[in-house]
Amino acid sequence: MPLHTWLMFITTMFFVSATPGPNMLLAMTHGIHYGVRRTLMTCFGLMSALGLLMLASVAGLGAVLATSEVLFSAIKYAGAVYLVYLGVKTWRSPPQPVAELREDATGQHGPWALFRRGFLVAMSNPKALIFFAALFPQFMDTHQPQGPQLAILAASFFVIESSWQLTYASSGARLAGWMNSARRLKLVNRFSGGAFVGAGVLLTSLSRQ
Repeated sequence: MPLHTWLMFITTMFFVSATPGPNMLLAMTHGIHYGVRRTLMTCFGLMSALGLLMLASVAGLGAVLATSEVLFSAIKYAGAVYLVYLGVKTWRSPPQPVAELREDATGQHGPWALFRRGFLVAMSNPKALIFFAALFPQFMDTHQPQGPQLAILAASFFVIESSWQLTYASSGARLAGWMNSARRLKLVNRFSGGAFVGAGVLLTSLSRQ
């Protein structure tokens, strides 16, 4: 893979990944509530789902979704329902002090729960499959072995995406001290919940193109 092609891919992914969306919103929200260290489990969930979507795209599912309106719609609405559910749940959450949340590593605040939430949020968008299927080939040379090129692009994507997730989580963690009041925490829950609901509603308007 030529260096200039790789640099173009890096630049493209840098700005695409930086764009706020459900994944980054979740990383920031968990950064506020749980701190960066515990939010790593959320990030692992997000990246695991993205890795699975990437593999599915390479296997051809992205192309199938691009041609099957029924399958695309089924996955799209399932993802939208989950995002709306998560948004309503977040909106209605009581403003629990940040210090208490950071000490509570059980139940819905435990590592597995954070991982699962990240995984499901990242899996909620079927457009990611088409995105990988459409984007990666543009930076690959058809006359060269595909495996090594795909490995380079995938590794580069994971480094950039995870770096942005940690940046959002760190930004949230830095806001935690200012947020440590019932009124402000309630505003955070309302904002995050409303954003997830909005993302779910917007997801229903996605098309395959």
